[in-house]
Amino acid sequence: MKTNAARLLETLQVPHEIREYQVDPDDLTAGSVAAKIGLPPEQVFKTLVVKGDRAGVCLAVVPGNCELDLRALAKLTGDRRMDLVSLKEVQPLTGYIRGGVTALAGKKEYPVYVDETATLFDVISVSAGVRGSQILLSPEDYLRVVKGVLGEIAK
Repeated sequence: MKTNAARLLETLQVPHEIREYQVDPDDLTAGSVAAKIGLPPEQVFKTLVVKGDRAGVCLAVVPGNCELDLRALAKLTGDRRMDLVSLKEVQPLTGYIRGGVTALAGKKEYPVYVDETATLFDVISVSAGVRGSQILLSPEDYLRVVKGVLGEIAK
């Protein structure tokens, strides 16, 4: 399936691979996705929508086997406080549904903060913008395309 995220990468001539998997609507965890696409959970990155008290909405990209460290993210963004946005806000803000959120080709461009562990791998996996499809690409290409900022934001 060709998504807006995949089209963007093709337009920019960024090497990538699409891996599709069977979706279980009752288990959208990154660990489950990792098992289905044959990668360890620490190599499959989930994109979370977060709002700070000063900087506003941003995207946090963390390994599938970790949680987002809201304090560390706040320090990185200059916010005093960060909160995950409610599930009902995710689609209006990003254009994507839970399990399909990506920083690639979203409804609006938000600042993107990526956990520094992404650089430990030759290839990382991120959502392709729909449930059931992941994009594999180099962390360097991903950071360049999303204009991502690296930081220690996972725990």
